[in-house]
Amino acid sequence: MMGKHNAIVEWELGEGSFADGRYSRAHSLRFDGGTTLTGSSSPSVVPLPWSDPTGVDPEEALVSAAAACHMLSFLHVAREAGFMITRYRDEAEGTLGKNEKGRIAITRIVLRPDISFEGAVPDSGTLERMHHKAHDICFIANSLTSEVVVEPPL
Repeated sequence: MMGKHNAIVEWELGEGSFADGRYSRAHSLRFDGGTTLTGSSSPSVVPLPWSDPTGVDPEEALVSAAAACHMLSFLHVAREAGFMITRYRDEAEGTLGKNEKGRIAITRIVLRPDISFEGAVPDSGTLERMHHKAHDICFIANSLTSEVVVEPPL
């Protein structure tokens, strides 16, 4: 089950001055399926106009990768357990802070899945066990040192 997953990240100097840090951080993110997104640093890290607030910043990309992986793992776990899911929505949130080495990192990711079931609905204990199993098999969660927690939706 080993595989390679590719992305092309591309940036070019436009207007501004690279030497004094006054250059755009906007770039493109291209994926093997053909999708291209605008990427940028977060305006909370690099101020406007050098960041593009419409672009996906690396922190958002990491949080969305963790949330999407958990969702896909949960859908698999739920199907195997005999539950029918009709909708899954997660308002995930990442916290940027200092890690145990004193480096700035995403230190915590909170997942808040709001799930709609058709037919049988798992009780709270079963739901918690399903989320735990989904977390255990999520490739992204297994790759992170950040704390990843599941909370009820907002």
